Amino acid sequence: MSDIRTFTVSDDDDGIRLDRWFKRHLPDVSFNTVSRWSRTGQLRIDERKATPGDRIETGQTIRVPAADATPAREARRLPQRDPLTADEEQYVRDMVIYRDAAAFVLNKPPGLATQGGTKTTQHLDRLLDGLADDGARPKLVHRLDKDTSGALLVARSARAAGHFAKAFSGRTARKVYWALVVGVPDRDEGEIDAPLAKQPGTGGEKMHISEEHGLPAKTRWRVIDRAGNRAAWVELQPLTGRTHQLRAHMAAIGHPIVGDAKYGGAEAFLTGGISRKLHLHARRIRIDAPDGGKIDVTAELPPHFGESLTMLGFSPMAGDSMPLEQSAAPSREAKQRKVAAAAKSRRRERRGERRARGSQDRTKRR
Repeated sequence: MSDIRTFTVSDDDDGIRLDRWFKRHLPDVSFNTVSRWSRTGQLRIDERKATPGDRIETGQTIRVPAADATPAREARRLPQRDPLTADEEQYVRDMVIYRDAAAFVLNKPPGLATQGGTKTTQHLDRLLDGLADDGARPKLVHRLDKDTSGALLVARSARAAGHFAKAFSGRTARKVYWALVVGVPDRDEGEIDAPLAKQPGTGGEKMHISEEHGLPAKTRWRVIDRAGNRAAWVELQPLTGRTHQLRAHMAAIGHPIVGDAKYGGAEAFLTGGISRKLHLHARRIRIDAPDGGKIDVTAELPPHFGESLTMLGFSPMAGDSMPLEQSAAPSREAKQRKVAAAAKSRRRERRGERRARGSQDRTKRR
């Protein structure tokens, strides 16, 4: 079976077409090749025959022939990427904040797309040529939105890519985001459980909450600090990986991320010199390494985000001092039990005080 490769669908790829998955993860495989593999039964999803138009789901296994199964005449027709300039190579090298034998972690700047598209020719996937060692080109295993900055892990080999893809799809990887949001939540922490689907009429460029058609989506949040009632600095942990999940979820609870016009409209901007750029940053990523160790990396804030924190009177140390492990927001029943236990404890204390006073009174009468 050495001529077969298997991949596990990650949260980032949930719901996309199979041909789109190939463009993301195996861009050197042409559409003609994918179609031929489908016709001959070599392309399979969970051991079932697959077609390029099939939608894939998190956790499914994609089986494809080895790369050398592509005929030489087709290989010659594969599109060639333009070579990087010296400045582009230096640009991507400067993003590297961690490296080991299995991975790079980059601090992606805002405004740089992770992957290309119809009108996107400058993107991180193209720049990865600048990190190729001995001909081994790093591979994307997850994504960040174009305007989201921060920690992005790329694998340095196919074996490492498979390992990391399983970690993301199995949700053992932990990602921590920082965001500035408009207004202040009425609680210190919570969990948003709201299914997300592509909003009709937007070409798949915008998500909305849909109980009927949406895929499961969960986000944990907690407030790091507040600026009066004007804004809050929050930590976000996605428990699933839907498109625009954090942005759609925070807007849904009435606190859009600052600078997010797509989901917050005009309400997503603050006055007083606060940048109009998106204030969403992948601050930290923690994931198991293939060798059994841990990769745990923190990415510095982009200038506009750091300046906004300063203008609002926040200290970055407050965010980093919060423990990574976070419990889910307590249920209503749990809150009621806590309140009842506290009331019971107070009643016991009052009974103890009354007994003590009664004992003192009897002593005085003697």
